[in-house]
Amino acid sequence: MKDKVLKVLKESDDFISGEQLSKQLGVSRTAVWKAVTKLKEEGYDITSVTRKGYQLVHTPDKLTKQEIQYGLNTKIGREIYCYDEIDSTNQQVKRLVLEGAKNGSLVIAEEQTKGKGSKGRGWVSPSGTGIWMSCLLTPDINPTKAPMVTIVAGLAVCQAIQEVVGIEAGIKWPNDIVIQKKKVCGILTEMSAEMDHLNYLVLGIGINVNQESFPEEIKEIATSLKLESNTNVSRVVLLQEVLKKFEKYYDIFISDGDLRSLIDEYKQYSVTLNSKVRVTNREEEIEGTIVDINEFGELRLSQANGEDTMVRSGDVSVRGLYGYV
Repeated sequence: MKDKVLKVLKESDDFISGEQLSKQLGVSRTAVWKAVTKLKEEGYDITSVTRKGYQLVHTPDKLTKQEIQYGLNTKIGREIYCYDEIDSTNQQVKRLVLEGAKNGSLVIAEEQTKGKGSKGRGWVSPSGTGIWMSCLLTPDINPTKAPMVTIVAGLAVCQAIQEVVGIEAGIKWPNDIVIQKKKVCGILTEMSAEMDHLNYLVLGIGINVNQESFPEEIKEIATSLKLESNTNVSRVVLLQEVLKKFEKYYDIFISDGDLRSLIDEYKQYSVTLNSKVRVTNREEEIEGTIVDINEFGELRLSQANGEDTMVRSGDVSVRGLYGYV
């Protein structure tokens, strides 16, 4: 009932009486009053005026199922699981898979206590400041193509930030989004697969939105959209835009089977392309310049000796970012 009342209030430009609400929803005026009271307790600013009724004045910046789904028409996010606190949204998706969660299911948390970054690193996820989300995907693709989903997500996040916040972000291959040489978003894609069969993917995205400060150990390399734009950013609006952009590009990727239709657009946001880098993997450490990114999301690195190497994985440090000089 609460969600239904909220929907009507959102769609009304003026006051709407308790009598109108009760008739429209087929419930008693007492039920309407209780729903409005509950919404106020959750932070919604609703004005009540005798003989006029109710009017929604302000919506809190809280990532709830009803807020995220309102006006959202994507297939991704039709099933949403919201938590005030959780260990890791990626881990929760994996648990929900065992309970029969469907493709496109979305897990959102106001706070993560054990947020995960790439290579087992932790991800600082304070309450009420960022977007900490993970999505369950079950694409019919070979497991070798799974890393390309990270590329698709990076493109979507950059475009969403530009559209909603009005500032430019760049992509450090393969899974960091940066602004002014500092990290604002991390993407972690994990998969469950057999030899030639992908069971499912978990796409985790963490965006620093309204933080005003960071712990000492990361303050030199991390930033937030608020720090960069000097304004509070609606997390709901940004999240909705990320989902819209991602679904658009994800559908293209699935249709093509690779990144051929997206790679030119991706290159426009890449801070790795045409940059000097150091690539570290289990076998070796090499340096050079990234001269191209192909339709599979792989880097072509040109070394000083003239030899070209394709980089498909590894830790890529870009000169000028995160203290690498």
